[in-house]
Amino acid sequence: MASEERGKKEDFLPPLDFSSIVLPLYTQALVCLGLLEDPSSGTKKENLPLAQRLIDLLDLLKERTEGRLRPEEESFLTSCLHQLKWHYLEKIEYLKT
Repeated sequence: MASEERGKKEDFLPPLDFSSIVLPLYTQALVCLGLLEDPSSGTKKENLPLAQRLIDLLDLLKERTEGRLRPEEESFLTSCLHQLKWHYLEKIEYLKT
């Protein structure tokens, strides 16, 4: 029975689409910004240099895919970047005060 349950879990794969590339980077950036709990520790902690690197990676992805994405993919990536940059700037401004 345990092997049947394990087999069912292994059979599930999320859809293979553009969001499969963006979401892991976006989610990890939210963790690094201290907005989500780190799943490995269950705590919120900030790592702003790593958050900046993840934002830069998404910016690079946007730059390199310019004109090649479907409108909904481009909108999704742009929205994720906008949110991350907003939160990052809030954190940086807070540190300056």
